[in-house]
Amino acid sequence: MPAQPTSAQSSSAQSMSAQPLARLAGLLADPTRAAICLALLDGRAWTAGELAHHVGVVASTASEQLSRLVAGGLLVEERQGRHRYLRLAGPGTAALVEELAAFASASSAPELSAPAPRPRNLRESVRRSAEARARTCYDHLAGALGVALADALLARGVVTDDSGLAVTAPGRTWLAGIGIDLDGTRRGSRPLVRSCLDWTERRPHLAGVLGAALRAHALGTGWLEPIGIGRALRITRPGADAFQDLFGITLT
Repeated sequence: MPAQPTSAQSSSAQSMSAQPLARLAGLLADPTRAAICLALLDGRAWTAGELAHHVGVVASTASEQLSRLVAGGLLVEERQGRHRYLRLAGPGTAALVEELAAFASASSAPELSAPAPRPRNLRESVRRSAEARARTCYDHLAGALGVALADALLARGVVTDDSGLAVTAPGRTWLAGIGIDLDGTRRGSRPLVRSCLDWTERRPHLAGVLGAALRAHALGTGWLEPIGIGRALRITRPGADAFQDLFGITLT
């Protein structure tokens, strides 16, 4: 009969497994580092200077925090000449940040569930409103538009949730008919479709290969266009017509 682990051994094993989680939580516990990760959810690579300006800290502070995020595995960096570009480490990291933001927003803890601070000015108010309507979440669509697309694809049978999210065979044909060929898309280790909790709508939007393909198609056809350098997207007139005709979506 194999020997049972001692209480000291069990405690040591639990401590070892808890340490990586504690380190990760510590990385996101700092407001500056959290704001950097949220900014990078737009899927682009930012320079250290752009991130410092965006989160409102001096360059030396941003550099220190960015180095910690890179060392912790949440960010990766690329250097081109004098510039240092940073981005999230990958789709899994983006999903983690977005879902933690949604969890924090919906948490029952008083310090987390309190209303967000009032916008500091009209520009920030407009930005928040635009991001809540339509925005990027790394490489897929979020906000009211992203959630509406998820609902529409489920209602039309393009996606099913009978035993976990999946794209149906008729759904693949329908998507190919509007210019989204999932069969010709490289997947790697990514799921074809998965749910991502939307932190403004507090309901799921679609991520994975399908989510990325929808975003790429919407931007490539001019249905959506970026607003400034942030995550917000504007629905164009052709886009409004396409979302209505193809998906039955009308955002007022």
